[in-house]
Amino acid sequence: MSIADVGRLLLIAGVVMAVVGGALVLGARLGLGHLPGDVSSTRGTVSFLFPIVTCLVVSVVLTIVLNIVARLR
Repeated sequence: MSIADVGRLLLIAGVVMAVVGGALVLGARLGLGHLPGDVSSTRGTVSFLFPIVTCLVVSVVLTIVLNIVARLR
């Protein structure tokens, strides 16, 4: 593996991380992580959040998108 290949790999990883970060920021603004059905508990200074409904919504959306992409290929 040459240094140019490593550079390309780092650039691709950076772009992927930027896209995922943007999706997380957009999702937070849309209320993902605080949907009805998400489990949250706070006791003193410790808080616990288990976003079960958010996980289900993201899973369904990604399944639909990936199925559409696979059929177009």
